[in-house]
Amino acid sequence: MKVLVVSGGVISGLGKGITTSSLGRLLKARGLPVTIVKIDPYLNVDAGTMNPYQHGEVFVLDDGTEADLDLGNYERFLGQSLSGSHNLTTGKIYRAVIEKERRGDYLGNTVQIIPHVTGEIKRTIREVAEAAGAEVVLVEVGGTVGDIESMPFLEALRELSYELGEGHTAFVHTTLVPVVGPVGEAKTKPTQHSVRELRAIGIRPNLIIARGPTPLTPDIKAKISLFCDVPPEAVISVPDQATIYEVPLVLEAQGVGPLLGRLLRLPEREPDYQAWKEFLATYRGAQRAVEIAVVGKYTELKDAYLSHAEAFHHCQGHLGVEVRLQWYDSEDLARNPGLLGRVERSDGILVPGGFGARGVDGKIRAIEVARRARIPYLGVCYGFQMAAVEFARDVLGLGRASSTEIDPATPEPVVSLLEEQKGLSDLGGTMRLGAQRVLLRPGSRLAGLYGQAEVWERHRHRYEIDPRYTERFAAHGLTVSGTAVDGRIEAVELADHPFFVGVQFHPEFLSRPESPHPLYLALVRAAVARQEVPSRAAPAPAVA
Repeated sequence: MKVLVVSGGVISGLGKGITTSSLGRLLKARGLPVTIVKIDPYLNVDAGTMNPYQHGEVFVLDDGTEADLDLGNYERFLGQSLSGSHNLTTGKIYRAVIEKERRGDYLGNTVQIIPHVTGEIKRTIREVAEAAGAEVVLVEVGGTVGDIESMPFLEALRELSYELGEGHTAFVHTTLVPVVGPVGEAKTKPTQHSVRELRAIGIRPNLIIARGPTPLTPDIKAKISLFCDVPPEAVISVPDQATIYEVPLVLEAQGVGPLLGRLLRLPEREPDYQAWKEFLATYRGAQRAVEIAVVGKYTELKDAYLSHAEAFHHCQGHLGVEVRLQWYDSEDLARNPGLLGRVERSDGILVPGGFGARGVDGKIRAIEVARRARIPYLGVCYGFQMAAVEFARDVLGLGRASSTEIDPATPEPVVSLLEEQKGLSDLGGTMRLGAQRVLLRPGSRLAGLYGQAEVWERHRHRYEIDPRYTERFAAHGLTVSGTAVDGRIEAVELADHPFFVGVQFHPEFLSRPESPHPLYLALVRAAVARQEVPSRAAPAPAVA
């Protein structure tokens, strides 16, 4: 087993996840079997109960694990599915250690951070590598060097490098090189301090990934090399890119592939980036643009909808159509009806998932605009449920129709709590989660888009559309096009509409650069077709 550790310094949010994903892609391009482990040093067992404003999107895996959003980046860059064991948290590790202590597995020893907690961390990493059949396992350590929470993990990785021996472990450190002052001078001092922190705990970085707004000059590279005791060729400049999918090629152009090969004693192989480069060429060469309105209640933090945004990037790289996302806070739509006019001028509308009553009125108004103005619409999870509520109110005339999540006393519970959710007291990990089989109605638009009769899609919800309303929906044109094996409703579509689809599952989690999800492709294609209607004007410029 070879281990490639990616740590970060100075500040969080530098792009360690993209660095790790890109390094994984670089190795996979050489035909090496790789996998990735994300370490999150918080005490939560998983990301499932976290507020999106604090932690961004919760990414759901096939096995139902609610994971850090970087797991989504790993899957997209590697083109392979991961499991819950690939996301380590302090909560998971400590829970495993305490369970073993209670069983008596430690044979009366005093349980300590070293060796028991660090031993559990090392054991888990080894097991993940073995289960995946990986020759190289990449390990991203969340947070920044010096954080008290991450110290046991860094210590475990230091121990692991010693146990594996020379040529089996390499350390990559990602740091910020800010450009400050009126003359735009790059400052290396933050990087120097960060590397000193890392070396103080016994880890010497082999590569430094220098992040910043502009490329490093040769003299700045030489300065970092001198003060941080790494070869000049191991100081890698990764300035901001137009798209994150450029980063593997930026690393490759600076010789990172051969450098890792020498550090980890890997076989020399020519990388294959043909499909990746074709995707980027189409992405860069977009000749036209569409505007998609995204209506949600977490739009202040775009990372809350990261996988949706990336799914549209994948469409751009496949269709050669620039997708400009306009973000609308659903609470603002309810307070300022004038914003609906801007939504109505969009080429397409997406209402993503969410929870709770806040912002519901704005989402329902956006859905009504999409249905009445015949604007291409995709509703995901909550957007699917609210489409049913809006249809029941406006078309069926059920004015008090609602979800019991919003109004427990509603006389028309179009959306209600799943039967198996009733009586649950624990919120963590108890939703309907993970990959579930969806049966598609023959002849439906959905079946045509997928090109098959059944699919597996990832889920994360507690509520569902009540099947008692489906006959009335169908009589007015809103038909069920997908069901679960047990008959629960998974998808609906509006017959007399250019594109109006709602799905209970989360298709954004399965979109990949080289294989965009068919529902997002269909929405963008419908948006392009809407532009071609003679009365349609060109899309407005995107809001920053």
